Amino acid sequence: MIVPLTHLLLLASILFVLGLICVLIWRTNVIMLLIGIEIMLNAAMLVFVAGSHRWGAADGQIFALMIMAMTSAEVSLALAMVVYLHWRKKTVNIDEFRELKD
Repeated sequence: MIVPLTHLLLLASILFVLGLICVLIWRTNVIMLLIGIEIMLNAAMLVFVAGSHRWGAADGQIFALMIMAMTSAEVSLALAMVVYLHWRKKTVNIDEFRELKD
């Protein structure tokens, strides 16, 4: 069974909007901010794969693999940063980290 391109694009747009809402609503929590960004990147990856299937080229799938590699690196660095900041300040609230700029 082949899923139509419009259904995939609709699903990707819904995922992107949900990720954007997550980023905009929970801006103060570092973990929720990272989850929202991850959802938006997954929506972009879905569009790349759908376009790749639609036009019969492997470019979109290669970009999807690059996004997967980038997000795995992002998650590992972000997790280390969140653990360190939670250890230092005992919170994951972004407003508490403003004094770290100095």
